[in-house]
Amino acid sequence: MSVPGVGGAMSVDRIMAMRQQILEKNQALSRAGTDVATPAIGTPARTTPAATDFAATLESALGQVNRQQHQASEMSAAYERGETIDIAKVMLARQQASVGFEATLQVRNKLLSAYKDIMSMPV
Repeated sequence: MSVPGVGGAMSVDRIMAMRQQILEKNQALSRAGTDVATPAIGTPARTTPAATDFAATLESALGQVNRQQHQASEMSAAYERGETIDIAKVMLARQQASVGFEATLQVRNKLLSAYKDIMSMPV
């Protein structure tokens, strides 16, 4: 069920599926706990397919949030110029961009928290 009138909008079902995947991965990481092997000092870190997939997924998500922000700005500017555009569509685009940005901030905060936790672990 995507939002009508807003190009490139994600469906609620897809967002909920992505959220569920993130929660499942988070639980798997929590269960793994200390089972994760750390590389020896001086050995180069290898890029695994999972790391590449994560980076690509993160980059894609950030790009999508950026596109939503630009689309909302363009629609707002068009409305302010007096172009024929439905105010409901403008408000919906702005709200979608806001929710996407807030979700991005939450992901960033979780990543920083995880990084701090890892860095404070005794070696």
